[in-house]
Amino acid sequence: MEFRLGDAQLDLQQTVARFFEARVPLDAVTAREGAAVDRGLWREMADLGLHGLLLDEASGGSGAGVVEAAIVFEQVGSHLVSGPLLWSVLAAPLVDGVAAGERIVGGVEAGAIEADGSAIVEHAADLDVLLVLRADSVTAHPRSGLPSPQPLTSLDPLATVGRVTDLRDGELVGDAGDAARLRLLGAALTAATLAGVASRALEVARTYALERQQFGVPIGSFQAVKHLLADMYVRTTLAQSATYAAAAVVDQPGADDPVRAAAGAKLLAAEAAVEGASTAIQVLGGMGFTWDMLPNHLLKRAWSLEHAFGTADDHALDLGSALVAAVS
Repeated sequence: MEFRLGDAQLDLQQTVARFFEARVPLDAVTAREGAAVDRGLWREMADLGLHGLLLDEASGGSGAGVVEAAIVFEQVGSHLVSGPLLWSVLAAPLVDGVAAGERIVGGVEAGAIEADGSAIVEHAADLDVLLVLRADSVTAHPRSGLPSPQPLTSLDPLATVGRVTDLRDGELVGDAGDAARLRLLGAALTAATLAGVASRALEVARTYALERQQFGVPIGSFQAVKHLLADMYVRTTLAQSATYAAAAVVDQPGADDPVRAAAGAKLLAAEAAVEGASTAIQVLGGMGFTWDMLPNHLLKRAWSLEHAFGTADDHALDLGSALVAAVS
């Protein structure tokens, strides 16, 4: 199987990167802390075709595949884009108006819903529709039918959170097959987002190591720093390779087990992002620990994404089950 990106895919990568560099520049990332979703930006992303990545052209989408979606979400992670873009992309085939940027959709998995029917939801106050992903169904909850969410303090300062109640019922928009596919796509595209976080952390650490001087030479010339950067590079490259392989397998399941591929990608990408952002903080030294430095935001985004669409333990169990089944 050929994993090298084609010319059209490279054009997509560069176009999305330029768009995010212009609209959500990283040098102004602190200005987005605690902010509501920018609906103007949301519509611009829709005009670019991002919300309809998983829709065919006949349904108003871009007709892209999962590999193209992974390319986009790697840039989403690299540029720390705010908003529930992944849930909206997943919801576009099931909820009207999403592909056009008219509705913002968030989501929560059933396992995160407490016994009283409440759950902590990212961007809860900004959502038009909330999806609930269950084992046997997908239900949609319009904002008009839910009580106002209770604001909470978020781990990731670029993603507001709130407690939403009364999630026991909802409009049925998908069956067990839809739920399984959304969960699989969610894991693969979360891996792509984490790979983007890891690549940005590597870039930040490398740039600083080449510019910061100690004893008259760049700190990147010191063996200890070289080893840190080399480990970051290996983890990031491995995460990217696993993520694109998983995206290709999800697009063409006959090549391999898509659940195993997505689980492996999510595990590797989460490790690369968390370890990479932590190492970037270490390389930047005293500056790296300050709130407004980029590694701080990268690490918090990595921690948050690490638990989206299955924890490390969940995916390790999926991998184990798939391997047992393969040798049985």
